[in-house]
Amino acid sequence: MAMRECNPSDFEVEEEEETPSSSPSSISSPSSPLLYIDIDRHVAFLEMMYNLVPYHYQSQEINRLTLAFFTISGLHLLQALDRVDKDRVANWVLSFQAHPRSRAEVTNGQFYGFHGSRTSQFPPDENGVSAYNAGHLASTYCALAILKMVGFDLATLDKESILISMRNLQQPDGSFMPLHVGAETDLRFVYCAAAICFMLEDWSGMDIEKAKEYISNCQSYDGGFGLSPGLESHGELENISCNCCDTGGGTYCAVASLRLMGYIEDDLLSKNTSSSIINVPLLLDWSMQRQATDGGFQGRANKSSDTCYAFWVGAVLRILGAYKFIDKIALRKFLLTCQSEFGGFSKYPGGLPDIYHSYYGYTAFSLLEEPGFNPLCAELGMTDLAALGII
Repeated sequence: MAMRECNPSDFEVEEEEETPSSSPSSISSPSSPLLYIDIDRHVAFLEMMYNLVPYHYQSQEINRLTLAFFTISGLHLLQALDRVDKDRVANWVLSFQAHPRSRAEVTNGQFYGFHGSRTSQFPPDENGVSAYNAGHLASTYCALAILKMVGFDLATLDKESILISMRNLQQPDGSFMPLHVGAETDLRFVYCAAAICFMLEDWSGMDIEKAKEYISNCQSYDGGFGLSPGLESHGELENISCNCCDTGGGTYCAVASLRLMGYIEDDLLSKNTSSSIINVPLLLDWSMQRQATDGGFQGRANKSSDTCYAFWVGAVLRILGAYKFIDKIALRKFLLTCQSEFGGFSKYPGGLPDIYHSYYGYTAFSLLEEPGFNPLCAELGMTDLAALGII
């Protein structure tokens, strides 16, 4: 199939808001699901998203970097990163960084990370003041992740501006705001901050002791983590607005953050060590209960299985060293029912594919060690190769 030249500037963003017609009971499959993972179809689906995103994504334009992350990282998982013009992508991503006019501005309360799209890059006023800088933690996470995937040397970035200004976003309780004004605070942005520091190899951008305390306060009585202290345990999040990528639910954000910050070991269960920070046995029990009778994973008790939960919960189990305990055969069968004949994955069996659920379908198959997929770095949500800087 002929395609025009790849143009990263065509990137839009993540999936549209869920509509009532997208419930499992209201979707009928157009054809019988494939009994195997068709990598060629998935690569073609991602190439389509890379070249020209369908018009349905226009309402989410402000999150272009989010979709770029899903698309490019998806191609990398499928061992098809050669379809991407790496230099062009790197230059496009770099064009979204917010820059202070002077060193003094770094501590003015704004965040000098990355914008999510052109629509949030407001020009300065008549006095040259950029009062509407909309640098965002989630967009910065996506930007740095993409740059690592395409082989850009992050050491050449102005990381000082990113990290010093990021400390302005941390709250007294250890949580983070995603941007400098008018936003909520919860575990999503603690995770983004931890991932940013990890990728930049510099933890001066956050007080990790305060962040650790905030995370531990978010663990619920049932073992999972709510987005904030006292909230219901979550394995996922969807339809996040205000220029934020779907960084996952409270439980993934908590566990992955602690792993990135070095507070819990990788494959914790095999080390015969205990964690005084969180209740690991209770967390393991909650996570294992999320695999439903249809083989898929749910984000909360009494919710339907959904493609993306196979990552949000599966990655937690991988980090803990408990992924071997799940029913992998049943999970694979469930995921194949969500595979689209057009390539990509849908939220529920038989639906139409979207880039969000497609990406987390690919990460799920990577966790399952499916042939043809690059291994996944569970705590960063990208390939091990990208996490290690091997491109």
